[in-house]
Amino acid sequence: MNDFAASLLKTFGADVVTLGDAISPKYRQDWAALAPVLPLALARPRDTAEVSALLAACHAAGVPVVPQGGLTGVSGAAHPDAGGIALSLERLNRIEAVDADGGTLTAGAGVILETAQNAAQDAGLMLGIDIGARGSCQLGGVLATNAGGNTVIRYGMARDHVLGLEVVLADGTVINGMNALLKNNAGLDLKQLFIGSEGLLGVITRCVLRLHPQPAARATAFLGCADTTATIALLRAARGALGPMLSSFEVMWPSFFHYMSRASGLGSPLAGEHGAYVIIEATGFDDMATRATLEDFFDKAFAADLVEDGVLAGSTREERAFWAVRESPADYEALLGPVIPFDVGIPIAHMAEAVARIESEIPQIFPTARVLSYGHIGDSNLHVVVNLPEAGRNQPHGAVKATVYRIVGALGGTVSAEHGIGLLKRDYLGHSRTATEITLMRQIKKMLDPKGILNPGKSFDQEVPS
Repeated sequence: MNDFAASLLKTFGADVVTLGDAISPKYRQDWAALAPVLPLALARPRDTAEVSALLAACHAAGVPVVPQGGLTGVSGAAHPDAGGIALSLERLNRIEAVDADGGTLTAGAGVILETAQNAAQDAGLMLGIDIGARGSCQLGGVLATNAGGNTVIRYGMARDHVLGLEVVLADGTVINGMNALLKNNAGLDLKQLFIGSEGLLGVITRCVLRLHPQPAARATAFLGCADTTATIALLRAARGALGPMLSSFEVMWPSFFHYMSRASGLGSPLAGEHGAYVIIEATGFDDMATRATLEDFFDKAFAADLVEDGVLAGSTREERAFWAVRESPADYEALLGPVIPFDVGIPIAHMAEAVARIESEIPQIFPTARVLSYGHIGDSNLHVVVNLPEAGRNQPHGAVKATVYRIVGALGGTVSAEHGIGLLKRDYLGHSRTATEITLMRQIKKMLDPKGILNPGKSFDQEVPS
């Protein structure tokens, strides 16, 4: 048993610290395609004070710490270090308050996103963050990765919902920035340093989130377009016609929709095949008015040849059917086998070229490749998954990534739109950030984490401390 790990166990007790084989496999990896790692110890603090004490001890000893939330990340940011401590925030899971008058929710970092959504709904309000892993991801991880999701086009990224944060620095110092005011211009907005930093600068322990009025009405359409160009024109028209009612605009290219709809047996709401498939969701406060607005937009889009075919949902069941294929990526392993996933951002003006190049250039290198494209095109986010059937579990990540990120960089995009950098994208950060920017990131980390113990070797901290 490592002496430091033994000292943590003695200081904090077996209720907080777990060692060796007693550490559940759950904490040995996240959703990234990386081999499980047994950390030196697992720490599950019960409150901010214990987080502070644990970090202070690790800082003094120079022992690495990897913060963990719901472990739903796909970039490896929460992947443990064999010589370090896995710091799970799952027990900081209390919703402290929902202020209906101020429109805020105060909660611990370990609160499950869906739990927070339900708490807001119980107060007649809405938390505008929504991602597919809502039932297992935790608020701390959502904020540490600045997660996006299906409603970014209406409500923005995770950072757009944060009013205040409590953060523990590497040496155990607690930064209490639990601001609940919509307007607070007193000095630097320090919380922005930690949102999206993937735990490299500090550990988020509590948060104050902004809430919105709960829309009482929703209308959903499933549309078929001729191609990406028509889809982008449809997006522009939808923004003009629906305004703030437009809450989702999701696109599935034939590569994704045809394969996944058939392989899953879910089928299509439309009779024919099209060059792109679009889900449009409008939300409002009057059922008849919301549906009528979307129907009117659909009629005008059809008359303008922006849409080849489409259908509006007449029930909640039909809405779920519209979304079923779009929300099927959790079934990749069963339907495709091992995949190489990409979460990139592309300027909308170059989206058609990006999809065409990625879907053609990868098969030029790997003739049997399956390349599937879909995404939240309304916020410039493109998802691509690649599977090489003959490679089995040994998918050639390096060669495929080099191709995709070269195209993304050439088109002025970003290698990460909403899933962070972590371990899997760290070598490609230079495709989206200049050397000067990366140097500044490292300087900020050096100031806040002088010993480099927080998530070493990930994201912009590419040099693992010795």
